[in-house]
Amino acid sequence: MNKHIHGGNIYTYRDCLDFSANCNPLGTPESIKEAVRGSLEHLGDYPQVGYAPLKEALGEYEDMDPENIICGNGAAELIFSLCQAVRPKRALIPIPTFAEYEQALASVGCEVEHVLLREEDTFQMQESFIDWLHRDLDMVFLCNPNNPTGILTDREFLFRVLRNCRELGILLVVDECFLDFIKEPGKYSLKAQLPRYHNLFILKAFTKRYAMAGVRLGYGLTENRELLEKMAQVTQPWNISVMAQAAGIAALKECSYVEQGRKLVFEEAVYLKEGLKELGFHIYPSEANYIFFRGEPGLFEKGIQNGVILRDCSNYPGLSDGYYRIAVRTRAENEKLLEALRNCLEEN
Repeated sequence: MNKHIHGGNIYTYRDCLDFSANCNPLGTPESIKEAVRGSLEHLGDYPQVGYAPLKEALGEYEDMDPENIICGNGAAELIFSLCQAVRPKRALIPIPTFAEYEQALASVGCEVEHVLLREEDTFQMQESFIDWLHRDLDMVFLCNPNNPTGILTDREFLFRVLRNCRELGILLVVDECFLDFIKEPGKYSLKAQLPRYHNLFILKAFTKRYAMAGVRLGYGLTENRELLEKMAQVTQPWNISVMAQAAGIAALKECSYVEQGRKLVFEEAVYLKEGLKELGFHIYPSEANYIFFRGEPGLFEKGIQNGVILRDCSNYPGLSDGYYRIAVRTRAENEKLLEALRNCLEEN
């Protein structure tokens, strides 16, 4: 398994514009910052066990029974608590994809099978993935749109995977953290299937939608109450801080902000893709709030020298040197990125 490197390392590269973390380009809403400041009055108190107000707010937002929602210290904590709760012996993941799935599976001694998403298929999930499902599997992880490629998997295909997983007794975990930044998220989400499929668990997060990665707040949706109980048993008490609960409740009220961020992403993704193509990079058909492309090895280091942080994707299983991911940001920031990349190319 490759080493774990993440985006957002602004602490090492302090004077660079960060395109490695894919958050809402509008930045954190003031209402969330104010909620965090207000919560400091309770800094000396333990958080509310069970975080009922946050779950109620999420239940209203997702139009779900709050009892079918579980929150975590970011979606990453939920990935680990899922694996601790289920203790799978064998699991399946496509690669390349988010590295924490395999890290969490490895933490419980799970044997992991991989399905390689091929460049010649533009890293799109193929029909043959169904053939990889078998009765010895306990879990399957899918990310839609996938990270780092931004490629969407059609919902009808996901229905087939979901049905096959139920027939084979497999828990299907679908990471929908980036669906907020595609044009028609309702056409791809499996949330409506939760009442019929108790082998389905959906991951979501506040991190990207509200640009609050530093708060650490994610949540999961399932109608499998037995699974939720098992997850609760392996999760530490007070895993959601006072600040995170206040930030989450405030964030869920920011509907116009989310729509403005989506609109900006749609417009700027077009601008960025055109600019990258003009520079000669190979662009893949990402539909998320980030763009996946191929360039020369060493571009990350050159980017740092020119004041921008790219996400070097060479540590993703299934990828090698020369693959990169960049966040979609504001026009002024995107112009600076393209200028920096142009300078990188001229240095050759």
